[in-house]
Amino acid sequence: MKPDWPAILAEHEQWLRAVLYARLRNKDDVDDAFQETFAAAVSGSDKLRDLDRVGPWLYQIAIRQALLFRRKQGRQQRKIEQFAQQAGSPAERDPLGWLLADERQQQVRDALAELPQRDAEILLLKYLEDWSYQQIADRIGASHSAVEARLHRARGRLRDKLRARNVAGATRR
Repeated sequence: MKPDWPAILAEHEQWLRAVLYARLRNKDDVDDAFQETFAAAVSGSDKLRDLDRVGPWLYQIAIRQALLFRRKQGRQQRKIEQFAQQAGSPAERDPLGWLLADERQQQVRDALAELPQRDAEILLLKYLEDWSYQQIADRIGASHSAVEARLHRARGRLRDKLRARNVAGATRR
């Protein structure tokens, strides 16, 4: 049976975008990497053995595409910086303008950005996507208890980052 890619895309788009955001931290970059993820999935669909495992399979492709995207972006950034040095003007960096302006949310996002990618990813799936432990486990190919442990550690690390920033509500309850 041939995969129904439009249906698969509709089912997995939102959570894959959250995973990509955890790694790339820029909406435009996520859009580009997401397109590359599904292009790679469609072109490599002959490697998908079990349609019931499409979530973990797509997760692995998304992670690989995020890494490839960051490598490409790093090469481009080095070229821009070289050009800027030669031209005598500082390289301008585009801030994450699409993030909300609210101070507390910005502080939470900044603290999230300081976390390891795996921590940010699992926190975004749990709290942005509102997924259960089992949904996360099914999609990333981990056990329920592994997801619980990862979330516990990730919340602790985020709490520590927020405490260091003196963000209200960052104390343990």
